Amino acid sequence: MFQWSKKVVKSVTFNPEIADDSLLAQVENYLEAQPDKTFSDLCKEALWKVLCFPESGQQVANTANITPVEQKIDEMQRQMTGFEERFFARESQRLEAMESQMLQLTQQVAKLAIILGQQPPTYIPPDPDSVSVAQAIPQEVDPAISRIGQFLDDF
Repeated sequence: MFQWSKKVVKSVTFNPEIADDSLLAQVENYLEAQPDKTFSDLCKEALWKVLCFPESGQQVANTANITPVEQKIDEMQRQMTGFEERFFARESQRLEAMESQMLQLTQQVAKLAIILGQQPPTYIPPDPDSVSVAQAIPQEVDPAISRIGQFLDDF
């Protein structure tokens, strides 16, 4: 007769996102500091605290003989982890939005380059008669306009 294994295995997937990377780094740091614990132990503890004692673990803290200072440290670490998750999620969204805008701008520049490459130059030189009249009248030349004029001539 076939016997079923009493172990139940569930997997945890960490996606290549900033929030997941941050969480994975926290897990690795925690496990390095406590070499007697495994990832499985950490998951079970976290699930136990969240599902069985949702009031942030006051009962758990009392049964584990944790000092008030350690309770405060644990609470501050949880708050910091929550802050980091929210921060990285927000920054990830901002980064994705910037990448999307950069892609749109790149596409627009490519379209403009195609349009400019297909059209013949539309520069029409000035009439020689109007140039001689303009040169006869002394004018003060603005350096900024002079530089812009050079770009227009090149274009």
